[in-house]
Amino acid sequence: MAEIRWFGHGCFRIRAKEATILIDPVGPKTGYALGKQQADIVTISHTHPGHNHLAAVRQPYQVIEGPGEYEMHDASIIGIRTHHDTKKGAELGHNTIYVIEVEGMRFAHLGDLGHDLSEDHAEALEGVEILFISAGGGNVLAPDAAAELAARIGPKVVIPMQFRTATGDQALEPVDAFCKQVGTDVPEPVSKITIRPADLGDTMQVIVLDPESESSGR
Repeated sequence: MAEIRWFGHGCFRIRAKEATILIDPVGPKTGYALGKQQADIVTISHTHPGHNHLAAVRQPYQVIEGPGEYEMHDASIIGIRTHHDTKKGAELGHNTIYVIEVEGMRFAHLGDLGHDLSEDHAEALEGVEILFISAGGGNVLAPDAAAELAARIGPKVVIPMQFRTATGDQALEPVDAFCKQVGTDVPEPVSKITIRPADLGDTMQVIVLDPESESSGR
């Protein structure tokens, strides 16, 4: 069983039996205020200020920043080098996709992916069941391209991130366009989800989380 919360932008917390994993701790320039967090592992997809606010994380923790294969706290994490733009990082730098295996499930966080996946990238994401993907455009994939990529990866659960909410990312599009491209109505946001392998269905489901329900790290 894994509990997932979203703190805005690309920041998620996965609480699992093996470890508590905080992904891309969100910085205040995005409009979100990340309260103090406790985590065993922190992953950072790239060093832009909205994604590496380590000051909000209480020591001790271990940081993963970049490509490689990692085993920490009985969690398996693979970092895959990609780019923030379509020019191999020449404009906006590199990006790391993380594939995380905990609780018998396979999660993938695409970070600020700015291009389509190569065949090698797609192969590395085979079997991903829960996908965190940017849905509001900007300096990443546009909503239609993100929806196409989600369909290509074929997870059981898609959790959008980096879209406009009442609190933050005001320059981005709302999640509506992404959901329309996926072919679903915008689901009612929930404060958190708890997922077990037995909960994963046969068809792809979009779950929208509410980043305003918790900012204190409780």
